[in-house]
Amino acid sequence: MATLFTKIINGEIPCHKILEDDNYLAFLDIRPINPGHTLVIPKIEMDYIFDLNDDVLSGAFVFAKKVAGMIRPVVSCQRIGIMVAGLEVPHAHIHLVPIHQVSDLNFAKAKDTPADELAAMAAKITGA
Repeated sequence: MATLFTKIINGEIPCHKILEDDNYLAFLDIRPINPGHTLVIPKIEMDYIFDLNDDVLSGAFVFAKKVAGMIRPVVSCQRIGIMVAGLEVPHAHIHLVPIHQVSDLNFAKAKDTPADELAAMAAKITGA
């Protein structure tokens, strides 16, 4: 059965896309910790990030670096934090979270965000 993220890749579920290429997709988290919180996923379906082959794994982090460079000038933050928890959806993914301090990387702070606010943030990031 396809994961939620595979359904997003296939266009079956909408997302607020930030960047996409043949191998990876970045889109806004619908329950962001902070505005601009973005998920980076490989387009191959693999549950555990360290089960990805080395090329896909390293490529995901290079792609994430590019996405972080898009986010940082648009949102107020000291840096873009990175987290790989991998328990929320059984599809390898990297969280890119704008942060001011280490304690900002706390999923207890995540909140539902209206689609119009996510769309506005995606437009700011992709337009920069």
